[in-house]
Amino acid sequence: MQTTRQSFWRSVLTDIRPLQVSPPYRRLFVGTTVAQLGQQMTNVAVAIQVYAITGSSFYVGLVGVFALVPLVGLGLYGGAIADAVDRRTLALVASVGLWAVSVALAAQAFTGNGSVWVLYACIAVQSGFYAVNNPARSAMVPRLLDHELMPAASALNMASFNLGFTFGPMLGALVISWHGFGAAYSIDVITFSAAYYALVRLPRMPPLEDSPRAGLRSVVDGLGFLRRSPNLRMTFVVDLCAMVLAQPRALFPALAYKVYGGGAGLVGVLQAAPAAGAVAAFLFSGWVSKVRLQGLAIVVAVAVYGAAVGGVGLTNVLWIGVVFLALSGMADMVSAAYRSTMLQVAAPDQMRGRLQGVFIVVVAGGPRAGDFLAGSVASGVGERLALLVGGLACVVGVLSASALSRGFLEYDARHPTP
Repeated sequence: MQTTRQSFWRSVLTDIRPLQVSPPYRRLFVGTTVAQLGQQMTNVAVAIQVYAITGSSFYVGLVGVFALVPLVGLGLYGGAIADAVDRRTLALVASVGLWAVSVALAAQAFTGNGSVWVLYACIAVQSGFYAVNNPARSAMVPRLLDHELMPAASALNMASFNLGFTFGPMLGALVISWHGFGAAYSIDVITFSAAYYALVRLPRMPPLEDSPRAGLRSVVDGLGFLRRSPNLRMTFVVDLCAMVLAQPRALFPALAYKVYGGGAGLVGVLQAAPAAGAVAAFLFSGWVSKVRLQGLAIVVAVAVYGAAVGGVGLTNVLWIGVVFLALSGMADMVSAAYRSTMLQVAAPDQMRGRLQGVFIVVVAGGPRAGDFLAGSVASGVGERLALLVGGLACVVGVLSASALSRGFLEYDARHPTP
């Protein structure tokens, strides 16, 4: 009986084998998790500072536009560079740039900056360095772990992000309330050193012998491979349905102040709710590695995400809205774990950097486009109706896309095909 109970919990609770078997992966995970805390504090600080200066959800949504353009422009090329050079060295160089932007954000806050254009400029530069740094980091993971551990590693990577997203916004909002924007940005400067230290301790990761040179031709080859890979292409399509059509983040300041009657602290709670749901799902993610039909699981998860975001728009009761946001985070965690696994396992190593570049354009750029769309719609119809319409559009979009690509629903993890 005792053995049966232990076997049950091992199959349900988080699979931490990647942390146990690979010290380099463990260092990368810990460093990224600590840095993510500071980064999310910065994200909420930027949103609140823009709203404090302008009082407009539209201007908060514009943050997404200024982040999106460098992501699209440099994300694809950054992935090509990651396939052509030592990935560790590239990540180290890009991380120095990210750290410098964090210093600039702290400086503008301490000097009393009152212009949103300074914030937009910092976000644009930060987004460019992120577009180079993230593909290199992500493409490292399959070299540190066996393929059978990739679903568990994907869940752990999502947990790393969402732990920061859970506690970062709340801590950021509290620090802003107590000591102002400069203090929140300064914590990001300090925590970023953890991620840099983890990179320094990683082994070198030079390109394989048949890896291409970085350049436009390399980018085109990567996009050509994606065009010939319907399953990998669909992972991007369904994520865009969620992140562009049903991204609620830009509406959180207005929801906190206008709908729920709170302040900066409540913005942090709303920002943290989806990530808290994702962390809760992660704690019971032992089953993730056992699901074979990963494409079908992604479609179901994204549909649930859209329904949950739409549910936020149906109520003006805070706790109900927070529950819906947490549910959206749970669904997003499941979707992201399988999308990342498919991309890491079904793609050859020589293509991983470029495909991670596309991934970062979609995963980071999609929400930025969604910020702008949500802010624009909300400025015309109000925040609650914008959430409802966006959630419904997400559900319709993902169901329509999956109907046109039925092979994606049959994707079998035992026989991964791009």
